[in-house]
Amino acid sequence: MAEQLAASVRWTQKLHFTGRAEFAHDVPVDHAPPLGEGQGISPMEVLLLSLAGCSGQTVMSLLEKMRQDVRAFSVTASGAKRDDHPRVFTEIRLEFRVGGTALDRGLVDKAVRLTEEKYCPVWAMLKGNVPITTSVILNSL
Repeated sequence: MAEQLAASVRWTQKLHFTGRAEFAHDVPVDHAPPLGEGQGISPMEVLLLSLAGCSGQTVMSLLEKMRQDVRAFSVTASGAKRDDHPRVFTEIRLEFRVGGTALDRGLVDKAVRLTEEKYCPVWAMLKGNVPITTSVILNSL
């Protein structure tokens, strides 16, 4: 039987909702003023956050298995949206910043490639609908 996941949002006021998933904390979801109060993450930002989180967890897991000495790591996801409705992303950019000692550029690139091609389900769901480009910045610590 396939694993089932669920998430829900509860309306609080204007366009502000409180989101929750099983085993998770409340997440404020809101729209920018004047429609909302800007007191939470927009749904499109949640989508970028999901991609950054999923790809980040996957890359880090792979780098640990590859015995890379990672001391600092971050992923930034940014996207350009259409001007017309529906205001979907027309492109997404992922920037991976990896800091450590004696990092192997080839292995870091391989971890990102495997994350895209095989292991990150969020990336797999998005990449058929929107171009996703990556950059990797290595910093020696």
